[in-house]
Order: sequence, then C-alpha cells, then structure tokens
Amino acid sequence: MTASRLDGRLCASAVENSLKVEVQNCMDSGVNPHLAVVIVGDDPASHVYVNNKVKACERLGIISTHISLPSNTTESELVTEIERLNADASIHGILIQSPLPKHMDEEGITDLISPSKDVDGFHPVNLGRLVQGRTDGMLPCTPAGVIEMLKWANIETEGKNAVILGRSRIVGMPMSLLLAAKGCDSTVTITHSRTQNLAEVCKQADILVAAVGIPELVKKDWVKQGAVVVDVGINRVEDLSIERGWRLTGDVDPDVAEVASWLSPVPGGVGPMTIAMLMINTINAAKSTI
Repeated sequence: MTASRLDGRLCASAVENSLKVEVQNCMDSGVNPHLAVVIVGDDPASHVYVNNKVKACERLGIISTHISLPSNTTESELVTEIERLNADASIHGILIQSPLPKHMDEEGITDLISPSKDVDGFHPVNLGRLVQGRTDGMLPCTPAGVIEMLKWANIETEGKNAVILGRSRIVGMPMSLLLAAKGCDSTVTITHSRTQNLAEVCKQADILVAAVGIPELVKKDWVKQGAVVVDVGINRVEDLSIERGWRLTGDVDPDVAEVASWLSPVPGGVGPMTIAMLMINTINAAKSTI
C-alpha cells in the first residue's frame, strides 16, 4: 500500500474559491472583511507565516493590516496596540503571531483580544464554546483545517477510533473536541508525554493526528494498516546533504506511507489549511457585524 496524499494545498484552494462569494456578499452589504496581524520580533519563520496570511487575504479581497513591532517592545506597549485594535470597528479579526518574545505572557496576551475578533480561536470564550459542543463560532484554525481536509477527502469519521498525539490548547485538545463533536462522532483518545505504551495506543487508531513537535516520532510500526494519518508537526532538522543544510519534516516518518491509507505531507498539508480556516474566521467575524 502507498498512502494517498491528503493534500492541504488543493483543499485550501477549494476552500478559498468558495470564500470569494462570501467576501463579495460582505462587500455588497457595506462591510469589507479586515484582518490585523501583529508580529513582535524578527523570527524569520514567523515572518514567512505572516506573509503567507497576508497573501491569502490579497487573493480573497480581504483587507489586511500588517503590524510589525521590534523584539524589545514591552508587554504594556503590545497591550495598548491590542486595545486599539479591539476598539477599531473597521477591523474584524486580530491575530498575534506566535511565538512572542520570552518576556511576554503569550496566553495572557491572547486573552485580551475581543472574543468576536479572536480569529485564532484561542480565547477562553471561544474554546469554552467548543467544550460545550458548539462549533458555530471561532474555531482554532489548525484543528478546524484538519476536519475540513478529512471532509474534502471523504474520509469517514463516525464511529472511528481517533488518537491525538499532543494535548496543547492550540491543536491537541481542540482537535479532540472537534473529532468527538456531533457530525464527526469519533471515539477519541488523547496521548501525551506520560502515556504508557504510546506506540501500541497509536496502533489502535483509524485516524491518527500527530501534533507533538518531535521530528519523525511516529514510525511505520506505530500505525495500523489502512489508517488515516494527519501530520501537524513542522520541524527544521539538519541535513548537510542539501545546499541549505536543513530540511522541513513533520512528526511522522515518511515510511508511514507504506501502511497508511492517507497521509498529509509536510509541507503542503495542514499548513495551507490553517490559513484557509483563518480566512473563514475573518469572514465570519465580518459577517457578524452586518
């Protein structure tokens, strides 16, 4: 068996095409969706991610405001910027690019964003709605993107055993809630660093989602024949065999393709879908003001 490619780029393109009508409907109602992206510091990877988000806005006709602050910005200065964006009625979505400098409380900063403008879906109000089983609000973009990819590929989730590697508030926990929610109806197991017999737990999965940030942790013998494997990880590892000296890899060993039925690539899998879901959240935030 060679796994089919769970292609995030193709799926994201389909999502974006469907969103163009939504943007036009907003504009016809006198509202132009507007996303503000704030980045603090000069991390090269973060700037690439921000630029990709700005480009997605351009493709869809969404206004984007890119606010780049130096790494020595104080937390109080960032708070003042967030308060300004919260108060600006023309801005519908606010995103603070992660990671923030170490001298800042990233979770506390996120909590300051107005829940109605929290297009990352990380505010306690939005995560709380998800805990209640309500999936009609601002959903965390990466988990929502995984669900959209599974739907796009017509992958059955009802009654399936889903195993999530990682319990972060950004991916692992909301991923488990979405897969267990009505409509997906999977039976979900969350694993983490204290899980015993991790490989054996993973091998029970019909759907395996890896989101731990450990390069190629998931090996071929961890995966049940025919399982669907979604690789959320993106890791930079040294590779002196290529000119730039490094390569990107996920949390899943490429050999897993020999046993899985579907496998998302890195890059080109979950990443484009995360941005597509950000666009959906921004448009929904704009629609809520009409």
